Amino acid sequence: MGQVATTEDPRAKLDGVAEWRRELYDATPERQGELFSTISGLENEPLSTPDTVELDYDRDLGYPGVYPFTRGVYPSMYRGKLWTMRQFAGFGTAEETNERFHYLLEHGQTGLSTAFDMPTLMGYDSDHPRSLGEVGREGVAVDSLADMETLFAGIPLGEVSTSMTINSPAAMLLAFYVCVGEQQGVPPAELRGTIQTDILKEYIAQKEWIFPPEPSMRLVVDMIEHCARELPRWHPISISGYHIREAGSTAAQELAFTLADGFAYVDAALERGLDVDDFAPRLSFFFNAHLDFFEEIAKYRAARRIWARELRERYGAQNPRSWLMRFHTQTAGVSLTAQQPEVNIVRTALEALAAVLGGTQSLHTNSYDEALALPTEDAARLALRTQQVIAHETGVVNTIDPLGGAWYLEDLTNRLEAESYDYFTRIEQLGGVVDAIKDNFFQREIAEASFRYQAEVEAEQRVIVGVNRYELEDDSGLEILRIDPALEAKQIERVQALRARRDSAAAEAALAALKDAASRDDVNLMPPILEASRAYVTMGEMCDALRGVWGVWRETPVF
Repeated sequence: MGQVATTEDPRAKLDGVAEWRRELYDATPERQGELFSTISGLENEPLSTPDTVELDYDRDLGYPGVYPFTRGVYPSMYRGKLWTMRQFAGFGTAEETNERFHYLLEHGQTGLSTAFDMPTLMGYDSDHPRSLGEVGREGVAVDSLADMETLFAGIPLGEVSTSMTINSPAAMLLAFYVCVGEQQGVPPAELRGTIQTDILKEYIAQKEWIFPPEPSMRLVVDMIEHCARELPRWHPISISGYHIREAGSTAAQELAFTLADGFAYVDAALERGLDVDDFAPRLSFFFNAHLDFFEEIAKYRAARRIWARELRERYGAQNPRSWLMRFHTQTAGVSLTAQQPEVNIVRTALEALAAVLGGTQSLHTNSYDEALALPTEDAARLALRTQQVIAHETGVVNTIDPLGGAWYLEDLTNRLEAESYDYFTRIEQLGGVVDAIKDNFFQREIAEASFRYQAEVEAEQRVIVGVNRYELEDDSGLEILRIDPALEAKQIERVQALRARRDSAAAEAALAALKDAASRDDVNLMPPILEASRAYVTMGEMCDALRGVWGVWRETPVF
């Protein structure tokens, strides 16, 4: 049998990626007109290799559940326990939202996530003139402990984990929740959940503030201190990058600004005299899951690594639980389109997959109709089913951090980390987060990033399916959820009836005690807020009392 002639492949002699690019890649034209950078603008080389990426396994990756936690905060990750599946719910009155809560729990949801309407977010009762036309429109109206009792009727607070998206009036809503737990016989120490409370990101991006930054920070630290003592299983703050990203930031800005806010809260709590290991284990985070798949995964991995390093080395935390960054993720609302809304199902599934591959502890998947209105029951169920398919049918939970070690992913992780530290330096040079807010630093950075991205979309360098390419001439609408206008009148009657039947003397005494405490710097405000809640003082009345002591905040516009 004769020998087979062989011809040596000339590509086998290539000396590294630089020669590969010069000899082969550059001879093949790239597609023109579209950008190859990430959504956030990070440039990408066509190929990542060991020659182009610096990677020290022990220093940069390690093992899951081990410092620096790049590969996950728990040793077994999803082989041990799946992430908490939450669906944001809240509309109309407490009765309607309670029905939706029961519906979602019956369909396999494992945690509750509560959206509040605009008047509640801004600290106004439903019968306030500024609430007109907004009651129950984009979340549930909660004016008092009576509404919170209705909201969680039939839901055992000792068995569920509840997330509440509320910031300026967060202390009041937490107090209402604690009181409902007391009525159910559940002591505060057994309540599990998270309340957002992150007021710094309101000044940066969300714009739903009430008070000036300094008293607002006092209220946040009061909650951190109170929860460290009385609610050890509760997360008193969810440091949120989600809204920073929704406002138009890049992934690097979301990462850096969120972590900078987190460090500012740690600094404030330390100034109060708290020990870092008494509160840091209960700090949590909230990130966006956008469409640039690998950039999002890299963002989460970089976040864990930075937080662990800074808590251990800068703040001297001794408890390894203080080094852990646990976070909730929500798919990107800003990525949803009103055109061809069914395509949003695909977008949300990919964003959710990125969050899971990035190691999230909790996840909300947006419903495909949310660019048009609050989600219908069918859309909310489909969004939940998206998480369940990822968890049980795709196999991505069968091994931990399956993309770890991929050259491109590790390079993105390193670059996002480096950009974050550049931002930390700039923020420090401005005097810290609060001073940078007053200087409009964050607002300008986000505005410029948003403008750049929109210009790329309009130039069709960034393709949005159904918007600037692959449009449909006949894009028929969907059946959407509509809020009955009569619900506003119903809620107004409810709060006014509450004021008429409560013990007026007890309510007035509780409000007077709250005002007195707010005027003194050495008093934690949570106990008087709890007492006011038990006296059925409304959330708006408590906020008005604090407005009278602290005033309100006015932002300098950014142009």
